[in-house]
Amino acid sequence: MKKLRLFSLGVSLALAVSASAGKQITLTDITKGEFRSKSISAVYPLADGETYAQISSDGKQIVTYSFKTGKQVGVLFDAATARGAEISEVDGYIMSPDGTRLLIQTNTKAIYRRSFTATYYIYSIRNNKLEPLSDGGPQQTPVFSPDGNQIAFVRDNNIFLVKLLYDNAESQVTKDGKRNEVINGIPDWVYEEEFSTNSSMVFTADSKQILWIRYDESAVKQYSMQLFKGLKPTRTEFAEYPGDYTYKYPVPGQVNSKVSVWSYDIKSHQTRKIDVPLGAEDYIPRIKATSDPAKVAIMTMNRHQDVLRIYMANPLSTVCKLAIEDKVDKYIKEEVLDDIQLTDQHILLPSERDGYNHLYLYNLNGQLLRQIIHENFVVKAVYGYDEKTGDTYFAANPTGATEQQVMVAHQNGKVEALTPKSGVSNAIFSKNFKYFINIWSDINNPAQYTICQNNGKKLTTLIDNHELKAKLADYELGQKQMFTFTTSEGVQLNGYMVKPANFDANKQYPVIMYQYGGPGSQQVLNQWGLGMAGNGAILEQYLCQQGYICVCVDNRGTGGRGAEFEKCTYLRLGELEARDQVETALWLGNQSYVDKDRIGIWGWSYGGWNTLMSMSEGRPVFRAGVAIAPPTCWRYYDSIYTERYMRTPKENASGYDEVNPIARANNLHGALLICHGLADDNVHYQNTAEYVEALVQADKDFRQLVYTNRNHGISGGNTRNHLYRQAINHFNDNLK
Repeated sequence: MKKLRLFSLGVSLALAVSASAGKQITLTDITKGEFRSKSISAVYPLADGETYAQISSDGKQIVTYSFKTGKQVGVLFDAATARGAEISEVDGYIMSPDGTRLLIQTNTKAIYRRSFTATYYIYSIRNNKLEPLSDGGPQQTPVFSPDGNQIAFVRDNNIFLVKLLYDNAESQVTKDGKRNEVINGIPDWVYEEEFSTNSSMVFTADSKQILWIRYDESAVKQYSMQLFKGLKPTRTEFAEYPGDYTYKYPVPGQVNSKVSVWSYDIKSHQTRKIDVPLGAEDYIPRIKATSDPAKVAIMTMNRHQDVLRIYMANPLSTVCKLAIEDKVDKYIKEEVLDDIQLTDQHILLPSERDGYNHLYLYNLNGQLLRQIIHENFVVKAVYGYDEKTGDTYFAANPTGATEQQVMVAHQNGKVEALTPKSGVSNAIFSKNFKYFINIWSDINNPAQYTICQNNGKKLTTLIDNHELKAKLADYELGQKQMFTFTTSEGVQLNGYMVKPANFDANKQYPVIMYQYGGPGSQQVLNQWGLGMAGNGAILEQYLCQQGYICVCVDNRGTGGRGAEFEKCTYLRLGELEARDQVETALWLGNQSYVDKDRIGIWGWSYGGWNTLMSMSEGRPVFRAGVAIAPPTCWRYYDSIYTERYMRTPKENASGYDEVNPIARANNLHGALLICHGLADDNVHYQNTAEYVEALVQADKDFRQLVYTNRNHGISGGNTRNHLYRQAINHFNDNLK
């Protein structure tokens, strides 16, 4: 028996808003950010535990605020009054460990998702003096030594060292770095993208050694993207003839970078190779300093990514001792790497070894002290371990997969929610865990930023976004509802639905389904950031104005429900996900207010893959679909991501070759629009090129849009507005 459960979250607010029947949303309003909520960014908790720093709204200052009151208490940096070098705007900043200096980031230029070059300046707080970090060109990932007297950074794949006590004397630590061959101290493309990191370099606790990961990518095969003159920005160097961009990109089963760890003794200038026990195809996804100069944590992972080892390396002897080995069924999630916390005396490790992402506390020698959480809920973020009290702070979903609360696990075993309010909460804690900034929202309320004590008591409100709520009250907005239903296979799925403001239960509406559906992802959360364009499902609200009902359902393989639900798609990505999206359409078609013959589906990236898989699943439930920047065969995607879920093509040929849109081109049903950026460094245009050729040979009609010089985000100038309009026009042409 199929069940529907509609939650009553903010229904009264939604009804009140829809009843006001006012202004109409436009696409240009959405793409220009007219409905973007206020937020707080670049918050840096300071060492005193009582204050935090933040860049001012005009980008000219770095301001300090009290954690207790939220009020401004000082200015760390002011571009208008600083002596020495002149800068126009602050893009970012790094505080020295001793609190006497700042590294000011300017002139930032993106490379890939997380990497960038920038021009950095050293600012002395005491002397109010600003001076360049280096005159040799832009820098990457500068790191302060623990004593605050040295800065290491990367330029052109080599590591450099600046000694602040010696008139900022600069020396070169490595000299073998070369584009598309050797990288020192920063990750290669696939490490950056799939292990979520942009730095691979640390100082030891005594500031005497630098350790880094060296990536030899000389044997990795390369990919080239053609670039044109284009507009916004214009590449004048390609005015007559196109150029290309070539970089190393390993695909499943092919050669990855050979990684090694090295140390540099700053006093003796001696370089040593660290003796990391490493298989020929193993990864080194992280390197982290500890409080002990004789111990640097080096994390390794096998190619299947189901075994994580943490070694303690001695930089002088080069010996590595195994501290922790974590073995998990199928694969270890990449989020674990960012959430591993190293304190002065402990290692806090997230692990799914018992079927749910829980926390385990070790000492620095690798002795397991205790499992911190045993309940059947998922830890979503780790904020830290308080050495003084033994309390552990984290975010989890004890009340259900669509919720998230900030929580504390006390040393005595008691676990409690600090933010019990329904919705999704995140936190930024002070250095001493005495306070935290709580960022809360739900499906009907934009983000509220409040400061709380570590017992959850609210002290003050920083932002409540009442202006946005008042603005939205003037618009004709539909009702948002969360629901669950059970498929014909007995699988319960979570979803949300947005209905038009003038919804009439006696009418039948066309439906547009949005989804992503990739491993561990979640779109269905009781939070403001819903939908294709976020901001309270604002793009879905626009579609509701056009007469659609909008629906999103998290299929099998998505996160928040434990390892069994998430990892059931292992080795056959796309099969169960598409089945669940088809089941969603069938369930919707049984609702009296839905026209079952006018259901569309769309998604971006994995959501584009899922769109194509769903439209060719075999049951013809979708009349139209839009796939944006989709993978179409996992043989074309990168090694680390794909093998985590699929192993290699040699080990899993059927999973790669039978379960993909190209293999199912003959089954495509419905009017398809496929969109791709020609300079997509993540999901290459190759995916769309090969897929549409398969459609041509299968004699299937489709429409294709390509975007000149655009990457995976397909933005810049008027691009995003154009993309959305084409997608919506496609639905209007086929569903109305």
